[in-house]
Amino acid sequence: MNRIFTALCAIVMVAMVSAAPQRQMLHEGWQFKQVRGTNWFPATVPGVVHTDLMANEIIEDPFFRLNERGVQWVDKEDWEYITTFVADKAVLEKERIDLVFEGLDTYADVYLNDELLIKADNMFRLWRVDVKKHLREGKNTLRVYFHSVVKIDMPKWEALPFQYYRWNDQSENGGLLKRKISVFCRKAGYHYGWDWGPRLVTSGIWRPVYLEAWNSLRIDNIFYNQKSVTEKRADIDVEFDILAHKESFATLRVVDERTGKTLAKGSATLKAGENKAVVPMTIAKPKLWWSNGLGEAHRYAFRSEVEIDGKVVESRHHDIAVRSLKVIRKEDKDGRSFYFELNGKAVFAKGANYIPCDSFLTRVTDEVYERTIADAVAVNMNMLRVWGGGIYENEKFYEECEKHGIMVWQDFMFGCALYPVEGAMIENIRQEAIDNIKRLRNYGCIALWCGNNECYDTLMACKRSFEKKGIDMKYYDIQKAQFDFQYYELLPEVCAKYDPSRYYHPMSPWVGKDIKAGDAKHLGDYHYWGVWGHRHPFERYNTTRSRFMSEYGFQSFPELGSIKIYAPNPKDWNIHSEVMMSHQRGGRSANSKIDDYLTKEYWPQSDFEKFLYMGQVMQGDAIRIAVEAHRRDMPFCQGSLYWQHNDCWPVASWSSRDYYGRWKAQHYFARYFFEKYLLSAYNSEGRLRVYVVSDNQANTKAEFEVKIMTLTGKVVKSYRKNIVVPANTSTIMLDEATETMLAGEKAENVVIVSSLKVGDKLYTNNNYFVKQGALNFPACNITTKVEKCDGGVAVTVSSDNFARAVYLAIEGIDNFFEDNYFDLLPGASRTVKVKTKLSAEEFEKQLKVMHLGGCKESKAKSQGTKIANDEEVHFVS
Repeated sequence: MNRIFTALCAIVMVAMVSAAPQRQMLHEGWQFKQVRGTNWFPATVPGVVHTDLMANEIIEDPFFRLNERGVQWVDKEDWEYITTFVADKAVLEKERIDLVFEGLDTYADVYLNDELLIKADNMFRLWRVDVKKHLREGKNTLRVYFHSVVKIDMPKWEALPFQYYRWNDQSENGGLLKRKISVFCRKAGYHYGWDWGPRLVTSGIWRPVYLEAWNSLRIDNIFYNQKSVTEKRADIDVEFDILAHKESFATLRVVDERTGKTLAKGSATLKAGENKAVVPMTIAKPKLWWSNGLGEAHRYAFRSEVEIDGKVVESRHHDIAVRSLKVIRKEDKDGRSFYFELNGKAVFAKGANYIPCDSFLTRVTDEVYERTIADAVAVNMNMLRVWGGGIYENEKFYEECEKHGIMVWQDFMFGCALYPVEGAMIENIRQEAIDNIKRLRNYGCIALWCGNNECYDTLMACKRSFEKKGIDMKYYDIQKAQFDFQYYELLPEVCAKYDPSRYYHPMSPWVGKDIKAGDAKHLGDYHYWGVWGHRHPFERYNTTRSRFMSEYGFQSFPELGSIKIYAPNPKDWNIHSEVMMSHQRGGRSANSKIDDYLTKEYWPQSDFEKFLYMGQVMQGDAIRIAVEAHRRDMPFCQGSLYWQHNDCWPVASWSSRDYYGRWKAQHYFARYFFEKYLLSAYNSEGRLRVYVVSDNQANTKAEFEVKIMTLTGKVVKSYRKNIVVPANTSTIMLDEATETMLAGEKAENVVIVSSLKVGDKLYTNNNYFVKQGALNFPACNITTKVEKCDGGVAVTVSSDNFARAVYLAIEGIDNFFEDNYFDLLPGASRTVKVKTKLSAEEFEKQLKVMHLGGCKESKAKSQGTKIANDEEVHFVS
């Protein structure tokens, strides 16, 4: 019976494939040239001009040393791409043939057989045109002329009597002085440079291009509008957008592909042109989608079909996460809540902000997406925020998020700037929003649409600047009116029409229209940059509160193995060298800021490799302090998204994973501070309080233990108790006088060791009474044993005394340590598996071990010459 069913399904699928629109990819045979040049070179499509120039050895890798400076001419030039193709017979026979560009970056004229058919002006939009009458049998020529964004937008900048305010636009690096022209172009903002990224203004055919042909009709879009979802019933309106050539009567059907069962059926009389039809669908006792850590990220496999005269003429497949995902904003005793409710359960959002994985987007492969999301899952994240200065990501990103239970906070692509929202720009933005909402709205992992990143802060900075400089405030009023229209009218209207069940958040951070920023901590989401941006001490994380922390962060450099790839010369290995400064975009004082924090929170370090190691530990400690504070503050605070998950090039930044995908100390720490159960000891006002934080949706029996242990292993105080951990909240389980817990021992000589045993699983954490620089780290005798295991080696590390942040490393980056930067209690051992191609013997020869106490120097020195403090007026990401 199963074989018969499988065979029938195969027959149905073959029939559906033959009924689907015919698609011919146009990715072969491309050439490109500088318009004012004569030489043609082979090109890769999808691709961008910089990667094509590199492939033809015309420019060197801009990521290497100082090479970025030498490629700033590229965006000042016009570029032309050309190919020839023969249309497939099956395509030419169809009634309708479209030429489709899924992405053109950015100002582009498209010619087919020398006829201008498309004038593109938005990197984020899909461009489609009917080419039936323009195609020839035999050879066709497709040509794309890319205009320099500098040539197009510089006149717009120069024509204005005022300037639109913008934070991150490295116009000076591009030779444009202070002409920050990026606001005029609907293109990824980070391409113009950011405080973690280079200025590499690309152009090219950056997403697929193809011919799409069909007869009678084409499904333009299917929308699974989840009207109401509970554990008992899911009511979903399946909306069919159909483009038909002629009037016909159609049967519409939704099928569960796994069972073959028809779940919903309807009909529609189609007219020539655009049609919309809705088929209601109800699923009894649906299998719901859950975020990482709360349950299975289940997705249904649905097939939507259009049948005419008993024949399926078009169908679409969608994997759909059936769930109820809401943002709860309601008044309470503390102000107004901000939290995500998944299937009726409040969820603490644990995760990070996400930026594009590369300055050259076509280098981001499926494998890169898979690894990037897998690394988030591996450290217990359940949310990533797609930040508004990058791109609306490829479908692969959302597929991986949804498959692995990662909720997505989705920004529209507006960040840290004010935009000229007038004239043709209004419709351009509207269509950009429509295209991307329709493309992405079926992904149930997307939790909200957010209008922008930090544009309100930019508006306020604009106001202060204009007032200070005596600029006529009518020009500020123009920007304010356009700002209000864009985020309070235009974008929410598009969201309400095309994705009505999903929450729209006007901007981040945001508490409410015209509400003072000081109320953000009690009313909405918050970006806290006091630590780092304003040099506040780490301790300030413990006292800064918000309903939802959507940004905060701390910088570090990559590890030495990564630095050797882009700066192999040891002469560059100083944080104030020209190369290290070029690979630092956080301001001229940023590298000195790392050095200063290291001196204040730890101690100075002059050895470059040890400095890199200590800097990563410091970054991890800073974010660990922040996350523990946010989670201790449940349910007042219901989210913690640090800045940032990844990098777009090799750089000193706030990322927890470097450009090459190497985990920094912070990422290893995240595995523990984002666990389902967190223990956090906090010493304040003469009392030690130990919190147990639970993300579990049910009360849990557990064994709870706290030890005050000297760094040489003596237990001076212990507390143990069987407890019930309350569900989904933070609870103080121990509250004692600090003096009592120290029992006469000095605070700088001990570590607070907390543990929670839930069934067979043990959760632990180490905290301290004093900052790391004040601890009296003892000398440690650390031993290692290396043995071969499946996929690599296993390293067992032991220490006689407390060893803080034990770091293991070998040469290169072609390896992965499953754990690293871990603490070893006195007399304890830990075994770490390592993915490597080295033999156990060769691995042992290369193995290098560091620990924090071993990096303390008797005559402390910093990394050298300090750069004058140019403290930022405002810090943005």
